Amino acid sequence: MFTGIVTDLGQVVEVETRAEGLRRIAIACGYDRDTIAIGASIACAGVCLTVVDTRGEDGRTVFTADMAAETLRVTTAGRWRAGTRLNLERALKMGDELGGHLVSGHVDGIAAVEAREDLTDMARFRLRAPRPLARFVAPKGSVALDGVSLTVNEVADDVFSVLIIPHTLQVTTFGALRPGEAVNLEADVMARYAARLMETR
Repeated sequence: MFTGIVTDLGQVVEVETRAEGLRRIAIACGYDRDTIAIGASIACAGVCLTVVDTRGEDGRTVFTADMAAETLRVTTAGRWRAGTRLNLERALKMGDELGGHLVSGHVDGIAAVEAREDLTDMARFRLRAPRPLARFVAPKGSVALDGVSLTVNEVADDVFSVLIIPHTLQVTTFGALRPGEAVNLEADVMARYAARLMETR
């Protein structure tokens, strides 16, 4: 589990196709290599990946992870290339502060950035959610976009908006995000369960 509070900006350094539908990715980060165990979970742009190896390179830690066909299909991971920057978050430990909202790292789909409005030190984004996921997005509710916990402002059908504060623009990939790009969307788990309960009634 994660909270949607980004703790580092990583950069893809290698992408290797290893087998049918399987890719191995190497990501450089600022985490201490000694604190990353093999088998640990790290959310990469909101996608929970399992560390399979680590190494030191040019003063940074590089960890590698495998991505299966489903991950490549449902998320933006299939578009990642050397140089791609990714929001990173380590998995929660008992006693950690829950600063955002509960995020599983299981991406539901891809949202398209339709517009960006730059305000004084802030930015408002308008995004279009995949129609099957739109019912999970509600005003004042939570959503994780590329692994960042955000509060939804307005919703109109399958289009919703979020306001990004200065700190988030500085420490995440949102500072460089532009219309026409795509982000990983994970719906709030509470909204998903509430919808399921209503269906089973």
